Amino acid sequence: MKKCLTDPSLNSSGLLNDEMLRPYADIIKQRLNYIKQREAYLTGTDHSLYEFADYHLFFGLHFKDGSWVFREWAPNAVSICIIGDMTEWQEKKAFSLSRKDSTGIWEKEFKKDVFVPGQHYKLKMYWKGGAGERLPTAAQRVVQDPDTLIFTAQVTDPDAVYHWHHTSPEQNSQDPVLIYESHVGMAQEQGRVGTFKAFEENVLPLIKQAGYNTVQFMAVQEHPFYGSFGYHVSSFFAVSSRFGTANEFKRLVDTAHGLGLRVLMDIVHSHAVNNENEGISCFDGTLDQFFYSGERGYHRLWDSRCFDYSKEMVVKFLLSNCRYFMETCHVDGFRFDGVTSMLFKHHGIEKAFTGYGDYFEKDDVDEDALAYLFMVNKLIHDIQPGSQTIAEDVSGFPGLAFPSDKGGIGFDFRFAMGISDYWIKLLKEYRDEHWPLRYLWFELNSRRSDEKSISYAECHDQALVGDQTLMMRLMGPAIYDAMGTDNKSIETFRGVALHKLIRFITLATAGSGYLNFMGNEFGHPEWIDFPGEHNHWSYHYARRQWSLMENQTLFYSKLAAFDRAMIALVKQYRVLNSEYPCLICHNEEDRVMVFTRKDLVFAFNFDSDTSFTDYRIGTGQGNFKMIFNTDDVEFGGHGRLTADQAHTALKDDKGEYLSLYLPTRTALVLCREHHET
Repeated sequence: MKKCLTDPSLNSSGLLNDEMLRPYADIIKQRLNYIKQREAYLTGTDHSLYEFADYHLFFGLHFKDGSWVFREWAPNAVSICIIGDMTEWQEKKAFSLSRKDSTGIWEKEFKKDVFVPGQHYKLKMYWKGGAGERLPTAAQRVVQDPDTLIFTAQVTDPDAVYHWHHTSPEQNSQDPVLIYESHVGMAQEQGRVGTFKAFEENVLPLIKQAGYNTVQFMAVQEHPFYGSFGYHVSSFFAVSSRFGTANEFKRLVDTAHGLGLRVLMDIVHSHAVNNENEGISCFDGTLDQFFYSGERGYHRLWDSRCFDYSKEMVVKFLLSNCRYFMETCHVDGFRFDGVTSMLFKHHGIEKAFTGYGDYFEKDDVDEDALAYLFMVNKLIHDIQPGSQTIAEDVSGFPGLAFPSDKGGIGFDFRFAMGISDYWIKLLKEYRDEHWPLRYLWFELNSRRSDEKSISYAECHDQALVGDQTLMMRLMGPAIYDAMGTDNKSIETFRGVALHKLIRFITLATAGSGYLNFMGNEFGHPEWIDFPGEHNHWSYHYARRQWSLMENQTLFYSKLAAFDRAMIALVKQYRVLNSEYPCLICHNEEDRVMVFTRKDLVFAFNFDSDTSFTDYRIGTGQGNFKMIFNTDDVEFGGHGRLTADQAHTALKDDKGEYLSLYLPTRTALVLCREHHET
């Protein structure tokens, strides 16, 4: 214990500055030592992680020095042959690969005219007792035949190099990360699959206009089932061909950079699709080439395969995947999906994480996965020092978003996932008149002080069919026929007002960033349901109805205006620069909550019936100006507050205070004025 506590990477400002972690100091030290040993083993004495992450450069089909070279990793295979347009889909000896060595690497060199860009091909692989057609593990272009629905690899043109016009926008460390979570395919209003090109032209300007500074793309990697939302990846190095080509994705990223938007990408390294013909499961005839064997290699809730991070080639494959998208597509970072499943041997299934001890059970935590997460963060930040990584972890594993040189794993941020769950709980189990504000405040601010977090009221998860968005829960069926601005019903006012309050208090209390799923900012009226047999292959619910936001006769336009204004507010006043908001008034009976952050005072009245006049709030002396209020007519409110009103703190025997008018279901923001002397 003593030795561990004196480790400079852990002590003082290190991970063990958290006293609650000190009883586990020996385990933390042991894990850090294992991570260092693991990295040293993989890189050796002469190489770096960057050099080690070369799977995409070595394997697959490459044109170099006037000829084509194809390589594949398949340890259990006994023979491999390329079949395709170039062989009339027949096995030919000239296209048979040779086994290079005992590591399972196969290769073949071909003359320049053997492969032509645009040709389709696959691998015919044989193993003891079986055979099958497979897609190359490092394929960078995969397409699906519209008639047979079969996926094949496609030869790309080595001369079709994309020429970049913009560099990645610099991110000031003091700026909040304001993420617009997006899905290219369902981003259009028409009933079809959207494209990279359409998103670039139609949606990127809307994101810029909305004020977000980061766009996060879901479902970029190729996935055979559109309805998987991109989380059942089959070809890890190929962008989904249903959206376009790799160069079209690069242009999308380039255009985003030109608009001042950074680009993050959902990357799925926690599991892979169970499919064998399209994916890498049972690639060489064995179930455990890339994945754990037995039950541990199968995620029963996701029906997918779980990677074995103890294998050198698997780590090379995954690290290279990040290097590929950063260097080839210029993405600025990644949101890592399913980190909990990676960290724990039980994948977090049916596990309630209730205390620190849950993170330090030796038989529960996958130390090889922990080492991989450490190494991938190191690699990403070495490639691009200003890059950003986000961990999606429901367990609350301490140290994930803590600096790697101080004992952490090295993610820049973690999602504050409990907040969205708590909003759903409130809407399902309580009338808003009875929301327990003290517990809401706790959940909004329940985050580790030494790790940066990103808050959100809802993300894509809550928009999926089977669940409901916040606006759908607030409005019910009235969301379809009661959203006209001429509608004066109490039900509509309630839905619109609470939608604004929920999002505003989530943003105003956020740690270091905020996320919104596209369309949710204006209360999109329908869930997401991808086409399938259950809905007769309809795209009706797999789209975004932007026209609703643009229609000034609907409250959707008012909610969009509100979202733009609140995003602009936190940017202008750098609200998220202070670590925690300070609660200065909490009255459960009045349904009032007031807090300060920097020079701003945020006052929320959640009450459904009572508008308070002369409500006293202790703020200290000074002059204040109201700079924002959710009841503004522009935001679909009743306009009960006078814009730019000024307040001077009064004084009684208890100290200085403000006397405010707090209308029902309204929030207002006051700014303390500073005068030069």
